[in-house]
Amino acid sequence: MKYETVIGLEVHAELKTNTKIYCGCKNEFGGEPNTHTCPICSGMPGTLPVLNKRVVDYAIKAGLAMNCSITKYGKQDRKNYFYPDLPKAYQISQFDLPLCQHGYIDILVDGVTRRIGITRIHIEEDAGKLVHDDYGNTSMADYNRCGVPLIEIVTEPDLRSPEEARVFLETLKSILEYTEVSDCKMQEGSLRCDVNLSLRPEGQKEYGTRCEMKNINSFRAAVRSMEYEQKRQAEVLNDGGVIDQETRRWDDVKGISTVMRTKEDAQDYRYFPEPDLLPIIISDEWIEEIRQTIPELPDQRRSRYVDSYGLPEYDAFILTSSKKTADFFDETVNLGAAPKTVSNWLMGDIAKLLNDRELEAGDIPFSPAHLKALIALIEKGAISNSAAKKVLAEMFTKPEEPEKIIERLGLSQVSDEGVILQMIQDVLLQNAQSVADYKAGKDKAMGYLVGQVMRVSRGKANPQIINKLLKEALDKA
Repeated sequence: MKYETVIGLEVHAELKTNTKIYCGCKNEFGGEPNTHTCPICSGMPGTLPVLNKRVVDYAIKAGLAMNCSITKYGKQDRKNYFYPDLPKAYQISQFDLPLCQHGYIDILVDGVTRRIGITRIHIEEDAGKLVHDDYGNTSMADYNRCGVPLIEIVTEPDLRSPEEARVFLETLKSILEYTEVSDCKMQEGSLRCDVNLSLRPEGQKEYGTRCEMKNINSFRAAVRSMEYEQKRQAEVLNDGGVIDQETRRWDDVKGISTVMRTKEDAQDYRYFPEPDLLPIIISDEWIEEIRQTIPELPDQRRSRYVDSYGLPEYDAFILTSSKKTADFFDETVNLGAAPKTVSNWLMGDIAKLLNDRELEAGDIPFSPAHLKALIALIEKGAISNSAAKKVLAEMFTKPEEPEKIIERLGLSQVSDEGVILQMIQDVLLQNAQSVADYKAGKDKAMGYLVGQVMRVSRGKANPQIINKLLKEALDKA
């Protein structure tokens, strides 16, 4: 039987505030275990939380950027469950009155725009972290992360493939980066997602039974987990089995998921209004004040690149996927570099060097002015394209001005026509057969002779000048 995949995502993003959501402890990754804690975030009896207003600001900002309506009167709720990383034995979250509701994000997949619904965005506190020691057969609790402010972004079940989910996650990440509400560092756990996936026979309207997968810490892992779950559920159904509603743990090393527990429903958490916090009342003026702080978003910047710079849609999509890449592009273009040339370098050699070194776009070690200078040197013939690639790689190691690197490595391009003509004459004398082949109409001979001149010049001669002078010399021969 053929099945349709139905996917919904629950994405948790840590907010980039200075302090935690209900206390004054530092909201900062790292630190010695249990050093960013106080009686409030560690759940001591008798303590009272106070809501951080900046958390509400950031949640509204994210909601507006995702086309949500903002709840004017909201509250917070206790979500009750017992686990060692939650010292209060409940999490302060939001249940029936989330801050943001009924939004959407448009994604571009294979040239087609798909609208993915956002069910809700709500604020909540993060739990602590358990550190498992397999050798000592013990688990230790680090409560530094307790009380770190989160927004949970819940989608409608509108995604139909792991690829669509990947594009959605990348688009969502870029929106959060552009609005600067989260740093989205997945390696630090500041952006995490849970996947809900089900299968249904093609043409059926009712959804199948969904399974939730947790412990997903990268987009690559998310895609792999969805591909695995698609296959697992299809095999169960084709064998006449039934899918159980359950929570599964994804093991990215083994490439499999295992059952953690039966999937809970809302009533299992025994939600009730948080008695120690006042309602959240949001005015129209507050919303508009935040709306004015929203910068140019990825889709708007993408349209500008296509309309103003004439970039292909693909280039514009790749460049705007990361705010830091887009900012680097804009700064380089504003210095006078040709937009398409800058795009080619960022999407090509620079992206490769970043990937090879496992770096992010924000880790480019040199400035836009350095890239502009390198492009200018190529355009005026001071350096060849192949030599420029060597300079770029060196700029990643030692980010100094391109001219200094060229001088230090001896990569200056030879453009003196007299010098190049002498090289050509020497090559023609040593390759009489190739000259004869060219005269006989064999075009490949020209390419061979160009290569010989480049070899003699050790790659430093200007290729355009070589081609011009070589053709003139051969026509006279």
